[in-house]
This record gives sequence, C-alpha cells and structure tokens, in this order.
Amino acid sequence: MESLDDAGVYKLSDDLAIIQTVDFFTPIVDDPYAFGQIAVANALSDVYAMGGKPLTALNLVCFPINSMDVSVLENILRGGIAKMNEAGVILIGGHSIDDTELKYGLSVTGTVHPDRLITNAGAVAGDKLLLTKPLGTGIINTALKAGMVSDELARKVTDYMATLNKKASELMAEIGVHASTDITGFGFLGHSAQLAKASQVGLEFNLDAIPYFSEVIDFAQQGLCPAGLFRNQEYYSCKVTFPKDAPQYIRDILFDAQTSGGLLISLEPAKAKLMLRRLHQAGVSDAAIIGEVVSEPKGRITLK
Repeated sequence: MESLDDAGVYKLSDDLAIIQTVDFFTPIVDDPYAFGQIAVANALSDVYAMGGKPLTALNLVCFPINSMDVSVLENILRGGIAKMNEAGVILIGGHSIDDTELKYGLSVTGTVHPDRLITNAGAVAGDKLLLTKPLGTGIINTALKAGMVSDELARKVTDYMATLNKKASELMAEIGVHASTDITGFGFLGHSAQLAKASQVGLEFNLDAIPYFSEVIDFAQQGLCPAGLFRNQEYYSCKVTFPKDAPQYIRDILFDAQTSGGLLISLEPAKAKLMLRRLHQAGVSDAAIIGEVVSEPKGRITLK
C-alpha cells in the first residue's frame, strides 16, 4: 500500500502468492462489445504489471435496467468473456446492481512465485526504461465523445486499449526486470513518479523517444483534455521538470489519464535491448526505450 503498487499480493507458501486487483469504469467507446474487451484488458493489466498470471475473475456490473436495452449488457459481457478467453482467465461469477449509470469491470485473482514478483519499488540507477504502448488515449476518448474522431482512429485506439499486456509480462518474467508499473489513470508522469518514489531513484526521459498517437497533438491543442489530466497535473507537476521550451501539448499528453495503457519497465541496459527486440518480434511494435534511471534527484522526473 505504501508504494501505491498496482495490486495486492498475499503469500500463501514459499513458492506461491496470489495477486488481487479490481477495476471498473463507465463506457469510453460507443461499441458495447469493444467496451467489454477494454474493461477486461484494463483490469487484467495490474496482474501483468507485477509479473503474475491472472487465473480467475468476477464480473462487476452496474446497469440501468429500466432505461437501457439488455442487449447492450449482453454485448458488453460477450466482449469481456472473449478477452478473458484470450488471456486464459476463467470467469467464476460476479455481481450486478441496477444503477443509473452503466459501469463494468472485473475483480481479478492471479498467481506469482514470491521470488519472481515484480513491483514498482525495484528500479536501480543505470537501468533503462521501456514503454510498451503509445500515450494519448484519454485525450482521444474525450475527442471521441465530442464526435471529432474519425472511424479509423477510433478503431485504432480501441484496438490498442483492448490489447492485453500479456506478452510484455511473460517476457518480463523470462528476461528478468527490476521494476514495472502499468500506465493508467494517473497518467504516464503520475505512475512514473510513483515508481521513482517507491524505488528511491530519479527518472530521466527523452521526450523524442516517448511514443504517442500522432493525432493526439491536434486534439490537445484544441483543449480536448479529460478532467483526470488536470488532476494529475495538479498533483504530480511538482515532481516533474520539463525543458523550458516544451510545448503545452506534450505536457498534456504526458499527464493524460490513460485507459488500459502499456507497461513502464525498468531493467538492465543489455536486457532492455533484448526485450525491445523480443517485443517487436511478438508484434508489440510501438515499444520503445525512452529513458534511464538515475540515482539523483530521488523521486523526481526529468524530461530532456
């Protein structure tokens, strides 16, 4: 709890621990089936970020039964179960309530060997930092609600959000890394700041190396930013140093609250090159080495 890590871990024996997490939210896309997939991928990501294997899940459903056709819920659950099947996760139950606002997500249980647990507190000075998915989903989803996103971009961003972090997690466990966290509601800089504080190190990022959707620049410049972005900026900006000439749009993208974002991984330089190559071979084409861990100033983020 002290390090604001991605999930809770309970050690059962010398060679087995369980990982538990829960996540649910309101729809961010119009397609119910796609929303179900995204919600499941997002919930499973916390287990993947800690190097675990998700095993079972419980559905969490809030649905306005008197004002929305039940076929919407059916399609959400179909999308969710399809993504669980892809992940090898078994749905063992759930709970639903009648609510004025639609919400869906999962409570997830996974397993990990206690000695192979990956936390956000293990980054070491000299490590390279690797990010597996592009940023900007929060801003683009805000533009989507305003009817300003093309069908092509909507499909592309939906596909990214529905993509599991399974392959990256499996490679982390195989190659060996020092720390990891997934990029979600606190944004890239918020989760990075949590990792830096928990690990008692500083992080330096190369602005030119950080992947983001090219289309997000125009939307950010038009002010199509979610409320979560401003909350992240208000809380975490004191921990971040930008170049004086950094444009406002890049600041917005880096504070943008993400949905089902990628993993930020800290690992030895030689392993970083190997992992990047393996990720690209596995189809995680946007993965990039974006910075490094430094010893000072502890708990701070520097962008260059």
